[in-house]
Amino acid sequence: MQPVRGPEQTLTFRPRILLADESMRPTRAEIDLDAVAHNLRILRALSAPARVLAVVKADAYGHGVVPVALRLEQEGVSGFGVALAEEGLELREAGVRAPILVLNGVYGDAHVDVLEAGLTPVVYDLAQVEAFERAAGERRVQVHLKIDTGMGRLGVPLRRLPSFLDAMARHPRCHVVGLMTHLSSADSDDDATSEQLERFAEARAQVLRAGHPVATVHVANTAATLRRPDARFDMVRPGGALFGVQPTPEDGLELRPALRLRTEVIALRDLEPGEFVGYDRTFVARRPTRIATVPLGYGDGLLRGLSGCGEMLVRGLRAPIAGRVSMDLTTLDVTDVPGCACGDEVVVVGSQRFEERHATIRAEEVAARAGTIGYDVLTSISRRVPRVHLGG
Repeated sequence: MQPVRGPEQTLTFRPRILLADESMRPTRAEIDLDAVAHNLRILRALSAPARVLAVVKADAYGHGVVPVALRLEQEGVSGFGVALAEEGLELREAGVRAPILVLNGVYGDAHVDVLEAGLTPVVYDLAQVEAFERAAGERRVQVHLKIDTGMGRLGVPLRRLPSFLDAMARHPRCHVVGLMTHLSSADSDDDATSEQLERFAEARAQVLRAGHPVATVHVANTAATLRRPDARFDMVRPGGALFGVQPTPEDGLELRPALRLRTEVIALRDLEPGEFVGYDRTFVARRPTRIATVPLGYGDGLLRGLSGCGEMLVRGLRAPIAGRVSMDLTTLDVTDVPGCACGDEVVVVGSQRFEERHATIRAEEVAARAGTIGYDVLTSISRRVPRVHLGG
């Protein structure tokens, strides 16, 4: 289904039988494109003279990749990083013309499609190089070579790099124009990061000695972009930071969260002491208790691990989640929220103002309560939650 566009919003999901906005469920994710642009400017200033490759995999971390990428392209971003070829093809079909790097390599038989769309592949084994050599025809294929310096997932291990480079010499249409690795612990272990950078320096020297015209060297993910100037090289690859998520609070940049997940109260009921709420009766009222029901649950990406420990904002106050998060509905204890009524806005992630009160729940806080990371909170928001793009 094509996105439904209006003068100030883009809804990336609508039901097959379209409803008027006022008839739809009030749950939605509001995406502030001005905040994304603001974050890019901060990251660009921090990283200069290194260029910024905006990582927009997983639907731009749940923010809606096409509107986000179009806005970042307007802001002059140097290019985009995606995990999958199909993510890059989606951007090309939407009119994005900036360079696109396919970070995880190319699967199946998509090599011709990748080349025809002008995507730049990352390679890390000879089978990929051979596939691009066959797909090239008369073309010259530019690739980025990934080195495994200690992440242990993808990349050419340092011990295998000499034989890999020797074998690449038999594939003259494939030219290594970029060199990269991925850091495992840039937000938590400086010694491990330094070890990886040392291994990368050795790999870089080998690649240059083998005669490959490497024009772009890039290593820094979000955490290294923020914390390790020695990892910035020619280009940095921030992802979550573009959307206002910082790996550690002490990074101290004025990044603005770009997503606000909101819904509304649809039902209220009063419990007497000893009455229960929800599956498995995990919440029992210890006092006269007012319960609000909101139309959002784990089917929308609200982490079930928030059951009994998460909070949402109602009238500028925090209301705890009461009982289990279920698939479509969640219940809140609003006993201490004076005047709570059906139709009141409820904020799951983001800021809320009500009269003189102003409160914020960041994705990082939600993640800490659920025992995960902020990226998980954002990318878990499901397709059935409309994304409403504001500010561009």
